[in-house]
Amino acid sequence: MLTDPKLRAQVDQLWDKLWTGGLSNPLDAIEQLSYLIFLKRLDDVENQRERQAQRRGELYLPRVPLEMRWGHWTHFQAEEALRHVREEVFPWFKEMGKEGSSFERHMKNAEFKINRPSLLIEACQAIDRMQISAQNQDVQGDLFEYLLSKLTIAGRSGQFRTPRHVIRMMVQMVDPRPGERIGDLAAGTCGFLVNAYQHILERHTTPGVLEYDEEGWPHNLVGDLLADEQRQFLQEEALRGYDNDSGMTMLRIGSMNLMLHGIEYPRFYYMDTLSKDFGETREYDVILMNPPFKGAVDKAGVSDTLPGDTTKSELLFVHLILRTLDMGGRCAVIVPDGVLFGSSRAHVELRRKLIEENRLDGVVSMPGGVFKPYAGVSTAVLLFTRGATTERVWFYDMAHDGFSLDDKRQIVPENDIPDILECWRNRHDAGFQVAREARLEELREQVAPLKAERLRLHGEINRLAFENVLRLEADLAGFGKPARSEDALDAQIAPLQAEIEQLSRQFWVSKKEVRANKYDLSASRYRQVEQDEAYYEKPQVTLERLLELERVMTGEVKYLEQLLK
Repeated sequence: MLTDPKLRAQVDQLWDKLWTGGLSNPLDAIEQLSYLIFLKRLDDVENQRERQAQRRGELYLPRVPLEMRWGHWTHFQAEEALRHVREEVFPWFKEMGKEGSSFERHMKNAEFKINRPSLLIEACQAIDRMQISAQNQDVQGDLFEYLLSKLTIAGRSGQFRTPRHVIRMMVQMVDPRPGERIGDLAAGTCGFLVNAYQHILERHTTPGVLEYDEEGWPHNLVGDLLADEQRQFLQEEALRGYDNDSGMTMLRIGSMNLMLHGIEYPRFYYMDTLSKDFGETREYDVILMNPPFKGAVDKAGVSDTLPGDTTKSELLFVHLILRTLDMGGRCAVIVPDGVLFGSSRAHVELRRKLIEENRLDGVVSMPGGVFKPYAGVSTAVLLFTRGATTERVWFYDMAHDGFSLDDKRQIVPENDIPDILECWRNRHDAGFQVAREARLEELREQVAPLKAERLRLHGEINRLAFENVLRLEADLAGFGKPARSEDALDAQIAPLQAEIEQLSRQFWVSKKEVRANKYDLSASRYRQVEQDEAYYEKPQVTLERLLELERVMTGEVKYLEQLLK
């Protein structure tokens, strides 16, 4: 999610340069830009390694030859730079992947299509101005998403990129560990795989080495606490992703993304994982994914191992996850809200299977704006373990994710994700739950007299309003004091009520109750939301006021009759 307006403007300018420079095919422009960004970030990573080695007093051993580095050839004259990139840098770049890796496979037929020397230099200067190394992680995926949005194809067929902070939340909740096989069956730009890799490194890096930026993202992920065999498995076998982008652009960008984050042997392949050609079973210990919500798929091409009573991709992908997870394997998957409450036989059967044949660990309901500007659909994260037993289900009704829920998606202070993670980590801790309930009860006791006073003030305002109606000339001076008092009460109530709302977002629901509701998993069905008591005048007072109004009206009518005589 590219939220920085300055960076967006710079990307727009670069896009225009590529377009007017002869790259009339939009996907060609995206692909060529990705190659240049990769080379720039490769140089940034090498510079960072060199600085770290100097800081630690260690010998710096370069991984990228000097003549291939961005900082070397971008200072050439335009014609020489283009020749050097075509004849030296790009051939080396295509072959830098290890033998058998997806990077090697997908880059074999890659072409460098920038033919104008001036365009190459202008593009490189624009990328330098973006200061990509200073941006958040996985910026290449963010740029790719933004460029796709300019083509108006992001979000088509339900394919839109998962916000980085939501990916990280899901990864932290599933907590992948060394030695586990981690998969994404619709990987896109491989954001989930990258984050899972970084999560394992973060958990196995000496705390004193780690640094965190202002947004809480970790840096210096050296993984020094990993054993040699764990590190080798993480590099060569742990991570696997698939995507059905037949145009290769997504596969190349995903492979580059994995390489840039330190995965030297990326395994990211072309495959329609819902098809008959995909036969993996019990291959993964962890699956993290956001499958496309593209409605109906071609029934004839769907694997025979998946249910034949539905063609909805969101349902088929969850069944596929259950097939490909090993026993005891864990999953976090994003689904549209319809999966939670759909009444069709296929919807109910999937939820029944999750609860009766596996362990549904949790449901995080997310607000509708999380995927804007590409889609406004409400979604949820399902967390489950294959083959275990469900006794009760943990729910969290998220209201804020740290960004505005409109198309601009600007950073805001309201953010439920830290609370989600804390509640998830402590969901089986009885002491944590007791302390939370005690605080909730304490807040209710504090807010109750304030709300009672507010109701009394409503009654006073009602009385003053009625008395003013009875006067020939309205006198509103009496309203001032009650109105100001109500504003002061609202200011006292607001923070207490906000904390009550926060504390009540987490709750448990028994398996029996879920079963009784046709396995409905909507948080709104089970969450107990406290409604403020509305002010209603007592019936006797209302009747007395009606009589008083009638008396006044009768008197006015008699007065008018006398005037007419």
